[in-house]
Amino acid sequence: MADLLKLLLRVAEKAANVARVCRQEAPLFQLLVQEKTGDDKNKKFVQDFKTLADVVIQEMIKHDVGAQIPEMVGFIHGEESNKFENGLGESVTVTVCSTEEETAKLLATVLDGDHTAASLLAEAIHQDPTAIEASTDGLTVPLSPSELGIWIDPIDATSQYIKGREEVVEEGLLSPSGLHCALVLIGVYLRSTGEPVMGVINQPFNQKDPASGCWRGKHYWGVSWGNINVCSVSLPKGGPGGGQGLSAVLSSSEKQVVKEALTTLCGPDKLMYASGAGYKILCVILGLADVYVLSEGSTFKWDSCAPHALLRALGGGVVDLTKSLQSICGAQDHKTELTYHQPHTEYTGADQWANHGGLVAYRDCSHLRIINGALKGKL
Repeated sequence: MADLLKLLLRVAEKAANVARVCRQEAPLFQLLVQEKTGDDKNKKFVQDFKTLADVVIQEMIKHDVGAQIPEMVGFIHGEESNKFENGLGESVTVTVCSTEEETAKLLATVLDGDHTAASLLAEAIHQDPTAIEASTDGLTVPLSPSELGIWIDPIDATSQYIKGREEVVEEGLLSPSGLHCALVLIGVYLRSTGEPVMGVINQPFNQKDPASGCWRGKHYWGVSWGNINVCSVSLPKGGPGGGQGLSAVLSSSEKQVVKEALTTLCGPDKLMYASGAGYKILCVILGLADVYVLSEGSTFKWDSCAPHALLRALGGGVVDLTKSLQSICGAQDHKTELTYHQPHTEYTGADQWANHGGLVAYRDCSHLRIINGALKGKL
């Protein structure tokens, strides 16, 4: 598992490099945007974009992990369809080839013969990133790759990535929107039970160098299996506001009844809003909020798998909100935790993998109990 973690940290950093390259080339970036349609369209957004960066990152991770760990091929799933349409109306299946030149040639067919752009992307895809430091020595988990599957969200909060707003973030506060919310998420789950056992989160746009204008990223990781719980993030002391009252992060489009219930519970100063499901769960991981509550089924397995593993490593979790409110066991009911191995067969397309019951991400079971109490009978 230590080797798998190191591999995922490396491919996540490669993914972050691709995301940064695409944003640095503004004319290229405009070419890359394509609207999602049909079964792939996330109903929550009026315009939910698919970018070539998304597809390239996803296929790169699939390629690199599959090459190193063949037992996982066929169990590496992503958000995106790898079919892309070029300006001639031709459908091109985007894959990562064995050489940079071959990948550039394939990408040029997507980019209507723009060989400069294709070469730039291919270089980023085939480039080895700088070594990622992670204290994984001695990390022994008795699981083999043949027991595991992977969920990839190549760029979570795609809309924020496309808008590209550069927000100034104060230390200890979350970023409501902007590039900070865009994350690369790679989650590992157990095929037999769907439990999330490892997560890697890369934030490609964490800090901008004032001198060079280049962005630097940041990564987080966690492993949770049995009695083994290791995370790169320490548990925050006292939580937001020095431990005074519960704080929650929501989507701005959350139901009014939930907003009102949590305003009463938390107070208006402790109710915050942010973009991106992955980013909102990261806020809980980092202690910038105590809980993330979502009452609608607008997130998917690829959004929650990676950060869920980090929360489990910290003693928290992510539950299905509907099941949690119905549970007679309360906050300790493990049957309400999200799992990642089975599709909802009554749906089609991306909806098969939606978290239909909404969710609550929490670091502390007592906070989940409080949220259940506040929302009981309201939804």
